[in-house]
Amino acid sequence: MARAGLTADRVTLAGAELADQVGLDHVTMSAVARRLGVKDASLYVHVRGLEDLRGRIALLAADEKTIRIAEATAGRAGKDALVAFANAYRTYAHDHPGRYTATQIPIQIDPELLARATGPQRAVDLTYGMLRAYALDEPDLTDAVRLIRSTLHGFISLEAAGGFAHARTPEASWVRCLDALHTLLERWPAPQESDPT
Repeated sequence: MARAGLTADRVTLAGAELADQVGLDHVTMSAVARRLGVKDASLYVHVRGLEDLRGRIALLAADEKTIRIAEATAGRAGKDALVAFANAYRTYAHDHPGRYTATQIPIQIDPELLARATGPQRAVDLTYGMLRAYALDEPDLTDAVRLIRSTLHGFISLEAAGGFAHARTPEASWVRCLDALHTLLERWPAPQESDPT
């Protein structure tokens, strides 16, 4: 018998908590059901299956991460905004590794859920807004967004995998990477005639 009060949101949160503990790849419907103290079949009343659950976890994580970044960057501009953005992004990834993973990989998300979600679009808006002080125009703006996301995600992924074995602390390198990003954004290279569009 399903536990009273079981909802799609509760199932999603249980899946997200499990993802943070064991990794998104190890989240199963059975494991989530055990966590909630219900039979597997009870979950299917609230979510369609594992892929639907993963999509819901991704949307939950996108909302949570976006709220953190919005709070961190409010009232800031230029390098202050960049550093606040990056630190909030990295802290979320450290605090919620499974949820963070869900925001970084392609997952099939119910179009109706996606249409109601605000996190993904707000995340894009925040990123472009954070870059406003650097006065970049398209296509440079999109290239800068991709550079920032690649840099942050690459650093975080290597850090999580234990890829920084040098005596210098990851924190010291993180600070210098953000300094370098800021310098590059301020001195963004002019496009070459041969650049693809």
